[in-house]
Amino acid sequence: MQEFSGIGKLLITGGVIMTAAGLIILFWNKIPFIGKLPGDILIRRENFTIYFPIVTSIALSLLISLILYLFRK
Repeated sequence: MQEFSGIGKLLITGGVIMTAAGLIILFWNKIPFIGKLPGDILIRRENFTIYFPIVTSIALSLLISLILYLFRK
């Protein structure tokens, strides 16, 4: 049974990550700062809209990196 403990931990970790991602997607509109940070690019024209949340992406990347760093320690 020792050979399955690594797979079990991997499945639990994957489940926790997928649950967290699902909750974030579910409550995305209720998080006040997501997508509205200074530096996010929004171009609205007559026939189209382009939105590129560059600062939000950087902030989320830093937050996820910090969380993963803390879990590894």
